[in-house]
Amino acid sequence: MKTLITGGAGFVGSHLADRLIEEGHEITVIDDLSTGRYQNVAHLEGHERFRLIIDTVLDQSLMEELIRESDRVYHMASAVGVKLIMERPVRTIETIFKGTDVVLDFCSRYRKRVLIPSTSEVYGKGISVPFREDDDLLTGATNKHRWAYACAKTLDEFLALAHWKETRLPVVVVRLFNTVGPRQTGQYGMVVPRFVKAAMDNEPITVHGDGSQSRCFGHVADIIDGLVKTLENPDCFGEVINLGNSEETTIKSLAEKAIEMTGSSSEIRYIPYEEVYGEGFEDMQRRVPSLEKAARLIGYKPTRTLDDIINDVSLEFSANAAASINQS
Repeated sequence: MKTLITGGAGFVGSHLADRLIEEGHEITVIDDLSTGRYQNVAHLEGHERFRLIIDTVLDQSLMEELIRESDRVYHMASAVGVKLIMERPVRTIETIFKGTDVVLDFCSRYRKRVLIPSTSEVYGKGISVPFREDDDLLTGATNKHRWAYACAKTLDEFLALAHWKETRLPVVVVRLFNTVGPRQTGQYGMVVPRFVKAAMDNEPITVHGDGSQSRCFGHVADIIDGLVKTLENPDCFGEVINLGNSEETTIKSLAEKAIEMTGSSSEIRYIPYEEVYGEGFEDMQRRVPSLEKAARLIGYKPTRTLDDIINDVSLEFSANAAASINQS
């Protein structure tokens, strides 16, 4: 099976590449390395069934060629992280929607199965918890840049489902809820690696707001299992499906757990949102997925806990630190 992964040098995309290589797929990754990292896929370079192309999905002639020769397409390329969204709203919107338009256009032309990742951000300020795929969506005003990502991803969903409706393109839309694990960095505000790294260094852990906001964190290994199963199941075509973990924790509790599990002496510092993101930032108080649809369609059931996530992330940081010492 020939599989194309856009954004395959990113956090999730690189884990997906690993999984599909293990299953015998022939993998092509295209990534412009704007948020992805070469080191995420460096271990695959030289593998007879792996090819890395450093370029953008906005190169239409290249994308047509890559999609035409592929059997499956995972469109993982996207702008990531709240910090990047707030700082670069134009790039966020253009990268997301233009890239998805290119991918869907050629997948439709050549009738290729394609997975479009979306995000729990699309639920916006919804208060019906847990969030279900057919819930109404409620985002903020357009002058609040925080919602640019959610709205761009919502438009991606509309476009993907329009292709399904008009031509029965075999497309699946998956809404991811706070996917975390090894290879994720805190560069763009990702909270788990940021907290764990600070705790391991015995540095202050900064919590935005009062820490009462809650999230559910899904281990990347569980998410990859869901991604692969949804694209291989025709019952998922034309559907929107939540993937994540329903184990809910507050951000304050997450910081405390990171300190406890790493044996850290770090203190927790609380910083108002406006000091981090500027005036007018809005956040969701809770973000909890309903996983009933995923369980029904693909038998999805996350097996890894938040403790597993923190342990795996801290082990990776320790291994990287040891490697750096050995190289110096």
